[in-house]
Amino acid sequence: MQSAVNLWPLIGVAVIIVGFVLRVHPVLVVVAACAATGLAVSMPVEALLASLGTAFIKTRNLPMILLLPLAAIGLLERFGLKEHAQASIAKIKSATTGRLLIVYLAVREVSAAFGLTSLGGHPSMVRPLVAPMAEAAAETRKGTISDKLRYRIRAMSAATDNVGLFFGEDVFVAFGAIVLMQTILAAEGILVNPLHMALWGIPTAITAFIIHAWRLHRFDAEIARDGGAA
Repeated sequence: MQSAVNLWPLIGVAVIIVGFVLRVHPVLVVVAACAATGLAVSMPVEALLASLGTAFIKTRNLPMILLLPLAAIGLLERFGLKEHAQASIAKIKSATTGRLLIVYLAVREVSAAFGLTSLGGHPSMVRPLVAPMAEAAAETRKGTISDKLRYRIRAMSAATDNVGLFFGEDVFVAFGAIVLMQTILAAEGILVNPLHMALWGIPTAITAFIIHAWRLHRFDAEIARDGGAA
């Protein structure tokens, strides 16, 4: 006879979904989800508070780790990082938005495959450097671009970072998802070498690079057809 599975602890997932849909403060949502899950498994209030306190102590330095780089990037932008990046890319006559983003895609994917996921990112790389350089490459060839196209370039820059990170980190043997899959399979008696799992991510990463590079190549044609500033 199979024992019944208690699904009540999953109520925490429902709390998170509802909280994010209602756009409640993330910290309140997470605390409410922890409380709901703890009460669902009949955890004593003292133990629940102790667990929350332990988690807080372990992660109290996390805001500092996140905010210090953002503050440094903000100072660099304040003193002309974006303008310097735009001026630098404007000097390269052969540069186009698509070519620039293809190069960034390759760098992002390869670096993520070696576990260097922090080398890119929207706040630290796309917003202050990649997107302004992509816009400058389009303006160098067309003179002026419409606001609609400008936002399309920014969106494509962010998408390029996402694709490179998502498919690149799958090749990294110590990637959390690979470790999780290896652990689950081992629990079921299926022994799989994490290195083999990572190697099977290489064809997917190459395919993703080719597909997105083709999209960026077509994006250059879309920029060429743009009618100018609106």
